[in-house]
Amino acid sequence: MSIARITEISSTSKKSFEDAIQSGVARATQTLRNVRSAWVKEQQIKIDDGKIVEYQVNLMITFVLDDADQGDIA
Repeated sequence: MSIARITEISSTSKKSFEDAIQSGVARATQTLRNVRSAWVKEQQIKIDDGKIVEYQVNLMITFVLDDADQGDIA
C-alpha cells in the first residue's frame, strides 16, 4: 500500500507553456522524492505592450510518501 500527497507549484517561462511545465517538473523532482505525476491546473500569460512576455502554469504534483517504518519524512 502506498500513500501519496499532492502539492501545488507555480512555474514561469519567457518561452512557452511547455517550457514552464518542464522547468516546474524539473525543479519539483530536485526537492521532492518519489514524484509520480503532475497535471496543469491553470495557465496564464503576462502581456506587455500587446505582446506575450511570460507564460505561467500552476502544476499539481503528486508524490508518494516514504514508508513510515523507514523513518523518513517526505
